Amino acid sequence: MQSTQTNFNLERLPKDLQTTFRALYEKTSSKESNLLTNQIYHGDSRHLLLQIESNSIAVSVWSPPYFVGKEYEANLSFEDWENLISETINFHFPIIKPGGFLVVNIADILCFKDSTMPRVQADAVQRKRLSITKEDVLKTWSENPNLNRNQIAKLLGCSEQTIDRRLNGNNIRGGKHDVQTRVKIVGGLIEEWALQAGFYLYDRRVWVKDAAWENSQWASLSYRSVDEFEYLYFFWKPGITKFDRNRLTKDEWKNWGSRGVWNFPSVRANDNHEAKFPIELPRRVIRLLTDPEEIVLDCFIGSGTTALAAIREQRQFIGIDVERKYVELARRLINQELEQSAKPK
Repeated sequence: MQSTQTNFNLERLPKDLQTTFRALYEKTSSKESNLLTNQIYHGDSRHLLLQIESNSIAVSVWSPPYFVGKEYEANLSFEDWENLISETINFHFPIIKPGGFLVVNIADILCFKDSTMPRVQADAVQRKRLSITKEDVLKTWSENPNLNRNQIAKLLGCSEQTIDRRLNGNNIRGGKHDVQTRVKIVGGLIEEWALQAGFYLYDRRVWVKDAAWENSQWASLSYRSVDEFEYLYFFWKPGITKFDRNRLTKDEWKNWGSRGVWNFPSVRANDNHEAKFPIELPRRVIRLLTDPEEIVLDCFIGSGTTALAAIREQRQFIGIDVERKYVELARRLINQELEQSAKPK
């Protein structure tokens, strides 16, 4: 396959994917096989992206699995997650218009089990029911060297488990025998994969959420904070980028168009999908980067939020999701939106 056919360098892909890409591209390269606009498709985005017409997408805006323990991530290892995101980014390059954008919304950290990581231990002082310290145990034992642990516990008026915890520091976050959870900054990974695909980081916005989401009351035996913001990484495909200030009103430019920090409410209840983003997020991206009738893509469409934003802004859309139940949900919500918009004002 010639790179001039797809504007895509196969050498950027892992070797084991190059053969797959060639076969799929040959199967789907005819225009008759291209995905239609204003439709939601069920399937793996890494396969279906190959069926989108080359250089047709003005912006692709999506929020992938964050790898933080959601239900739909249950079968993903960390390596699986890396492959999913990197391959999805790779397959975007042929279909984004020159000068167009790929926008990825993601939390700044991800989490995965790491058996090589030392156990995180927490001496939760305020939650101790007994004021006995390790020094107290050692002193009592040195004064009574012939006593066993049960006898020392009885002497100090505590349980054997308390003696064990004080001596061995095994009050371990996540369970005594569980593999520890490691956190990792995600931005560098996303940028690396985008560069390998041919995209360049153009901008980064910070979405500051409000305190309405489920974890707002979260607390643990650690100094970790509640995660109150997410990033939007804007990646540019080389080409001429149209810059038109008329896409936004003067107030929109002032309040968020030229601002690096976006403040708007998070979803109040994830009642039909466990990881929804508010419609304001894709709406701003769409208004900022596209014109009416251009095509917006979301390859992790979930409940259809990006498609709804595209409809309201008079753009075309293509949505993809691997979960059939979410495809059906998105289609239902889109039909409701279309019916509502068709009613007389």
